[in-house]
Amino acid sequence: MATNKNALIRYKVLDNCFRNPGKRYFIDDLIEACEKVLLEIDPDSNGISRRQILDDISFMESKDGWKIDLTRNREGRKVFYRYSDPVFSINNMPLNEVEINQLQSAADILSQFKGMPQFEWVNELVPKLKQGMAIKEAGETIIEFDNNQYLKGIEHLGTLHNAIFYKKVLSINYKPFENDDPFEIVIHPYFLKQYNNRWFLFGYNPKKEKPDWNLAIDRIVSIREIKEKYHRNTEIDWKDYFEDIIGVTKAEDAKIESIVLHFTGRTGNYMETKPLHGSQKSTWLNKHTLEVHLQLIVNYELERLILSYADSVSVIQPISLANVIKSRLHEALKHYQ
Repeated sequence: MATNKNALIRYKVLDNCFRNPGKRYFIDDLIEACEKVLLEIDPDSNGISRRQILDDISFMESKDGWKIDLTRNREGRKVFYRYSDPVFSINNMPLNEVEINQLQSAADILSQFKGMPQFEWVNELVPKLKQGMAIKEAGETIIEFDNNQYLKGIEHLGTLHNAIFYKKVLSINYKPFENDDPFEIVIHPYFLKQYNNRWFLFGYNPKKEKPDWNLAIDRIVSIREIKEKYHRNTEIDWKDYFEDIIGVTKAEDAKIESIVLHFTGRTGNYMETKPLHGSQKSTWLNKHTLEVHLQLIVNYELERLILSYADSVSVIQPISLANVIKSRLHEALKHYQ
């Protein structure tokens, strides 16, 4: 079985078809769905044969693939395909041999760039790739990364990534908090961002006409693709978008502010080795106090971060931020009175 990029794309398209309860996918429909996506990627694509799709299905059902449980439902002389379990997806399955081979090739190529200034991210990515392959081959873990494997909604990550890649409009059933009623929101997905072991989806909300609307994926109940024209209705550079904030919250028309914090004791030493932000400039006022200067937009995540160092930090400026932190600390003390 070929393991090129087009094969992997076909598997993902077939996966979406098999888990779509709203449509019956006969073999011609599967061919059409795959050809549509491949033509968007490569206009010179020669199309896909019936035999190729049948081979793809056989591979996905095999132990070398994902061992999918597929039902073949007969309608007259034709057969349509659907997962036996409607919530199953290959996105939620462990790595198979095809993916491991792809990752091994990627890791070998990426390793050649380690140490080059513009490829610092490779230093973290390559160990993660090799970790996944090592576990599959040896069953032994030798390195652990900070992640939350129990995060609600993590199963949606693959679907959201595919929607961004293939430019699909989504209708998302969203439940902000446990006691809130869920509601439907239409979004044109643009970007996925991880912060503090949680994932957030950014995209265009046509109802609000806002191009940087964000949703926490752990609050997503369900997702379905809808037949609307995808709008790339933004000129946001996502690499720059998060430069002036900590976390993901960015109020409209918010301004960058000069923030001064004083860290005392051993926390000052910690701040030198693990800066809060790329804009950080530090000076020791004396052997006990480190003054930290930041250029940031003040948001909820910054407040929570400062509060996490409550007994060893003072907000010097802006005064508005100092007052917010002071108020939160007063409220916290009430729980111990």
